[in-house]
Amino acid sequence: MKKGFRRNFSLVAATLTLGAALFTPLASVAQAQVKLEETIDTPDAKAIEGGTLKVALVGTAFEGLLNNMVSTSNPDSQVIAFFHDDLFGYDADYIINDSGFAKLELDKDKKQATIKIPEGHKWDDGEPITIDDVIFPYYVIGHKDYTGVRYNEQFTNVVGMDEYHEGKVDTISGLERVDDYTLRINYITFPSSMVIVNGGVATYIQPEHVLKDVPVKDLESAEAVRQKPVGFGPFKVESIVPGEAVTYVANEHYWRGKPKIDKVLLEVVSPETAPEEMKAGRYDIGLSFPSDTYDTYKDATNFKVLGRLQNVINYIGFKLGKWNEEKYAVEMDDTKVLANKNLRQALGYAVDNNAIGEKFYHGLREGANSLITPNFKEAHDKDLAGYTYDPEKAKALLAEAGFEDKDSDGFVEDPSGKPFTLKVAAMSGGEIAEPFTQYYLESWKAIGVNVELTDGRLLEFNSFYDRVQNDDPEIDIYLGGVALGGNPDPNALYGKSSKFNYARFTSPELDELLDRFTSDKSFDLEFKKQAFKDFQAYMFEQAPIIPTLYRQSVTAINNRVNKYSIDPDSPLRHLHTIELTAEAPISE
Repeated sequence: MKKGFRRNFSLVAATLTLGAALFTPLASVAQAQVKLEETIDTPDAKAIEGGTLKVALVGTAFEGLLNNMVSTSNPDSQVIAFFHDDLFGYDADYIINDSGFAKLELDKDKKQATIKIPEGHKWDDGEPITIDDVIFPYYVIGHKDYTGVRYNEQFTNVVGMDEYHEGKVDTISGLERVDDYTLRINYITFPSSMVIVNGGVATYIQPEHVLKDVPVKDLESAEAVRQKPVGFGPFKVESIVPGEAVTYVANEHYWRGKPKIDKVLLEVVSPETAPEEMKAGRYDIGLSFPSDTYDTYKDATNFKVLGRLQNVINYIGFKLGKWNEEKYAVEMDDTKVLANKNLRQALGYAVDNNAIGEKFYHGLREGANSLITPNFKEAHDKDLAGYTYDPEKAKALLAEAGFEDKDSDGFVEDPSGKPFTLKVAAMSGGEIAEPFTQYYLESWKAIGVNVELTDGRLLEFNSFYDRVQNDDPEIDIYLGGVALGGNPDPNALYGKSSKFNYARFTSPELDELLDRFTSDKSFDLEFKKQAFKDFQAYMFEQAPIIPTLYRQSVTAINNRVNKYSIDPDSPLRHLHTIELTAEAPISE
């Protein structure tokens, strides 16, 4: 893999060495059996002038929270990517560099970050971009009326944020507006992950002139979020059919330069029909293409398939408590039958994840052993055993904890002798959703645990996550997925004050482990490597969530598309580079 762009930080050299060593993707690990290309770049291909790119967003309806401050789903994120850029650039190791819109300078000794944005650039509605647009998200996400899930350590670590969040003051003392294009941020602690995207410095930039008059509590329903979002990406939104389609036009103000194509038509397409739609030449790009039907399109002649091992984990999640909004913290419930870790461990050993990766995903997914993906070479513990298929061990764990079938109905009762049924939430979508879920249910029943689907059916994507996030009492177990992004620091996903901690698991031991990642000692490479190892071992033992699969992304690209990449280290990942070599998508 190519090396990243030139790094330019004021932070001490030792920190840069740490970042490069700790977050380099591991090329030598056992990848999924199928290895796909990541870039389409044919230098001698002749491009047409302009043209319309047709994009299939494969899946169910997107939720429509088209603002990074409140969006929580991958479909919404993919819609946003066409009209809104990241604040910072980064390389293949997700280390922030000077390739993006803003420049970042870090001062470890002063615990300060300085963000500088260039002068003379505009939002897609023609209004100028200033540093106030970088400051504004702190006042939204930190507000006491904020309804999203992103109020985490990136914000609570800012000096003065707690007082603002509690409504005691109107300004955040740790934010220093130096001038129209410069912001200096003062932090309480200064973890080594500050050099990583989302590792400590918030990455949000939003049009203050559009959103400043929207009450924070109403942000998620605002027209400027749902119907008329403004961004500074390569394209701008022209129209939206809620949940179904978006029409974009080229953004003449785009800071990297006007896109080569004139228009983008994005439509939601079902996983069942997406391969045939691509073969028929109805679309140029298929995003989130179904890996479960890979065998049906891998030899297609009119489109290519790109793939990359993602920083994404499929997992079994156990609902162990609820979110306490007043305390802004996870609250465990020890009365739940799943509070018994032997039961959770047994459910982990009951399923054969490698077989799932081969049978259902044709080698594009593989069994996961850890909550850290193999992309992070020094963070991922490749020697951790993980939950490998061992149904006899699962039964022994149940028996050891007192789960016995006392009434001979084939299912164990809890240690007090009471029967129980665990309700399992899983998502609909794709040809294998039903058999995939049934495999889990039957595997668990085979070891004597009575399970049934929540509501007796698979749940639509948005409904699934809405109910998981809101701690629906009809969900005991959920089959989910989580993206780590560029930063494997586990605080954002598993901290007691993180809304993304959907399992609602916390403990003093976990708190201590997570605190290591934000301590000054985390600048020591060996200390941080050990912190990652200890965290993974603890979560393996406690099993509040159990990783099941690592996966490759799959993107279908019509043969008329050129200059496109899913490689985070490639300049072709910026959508303004896309070229079309024919007037319409090519069919088989």
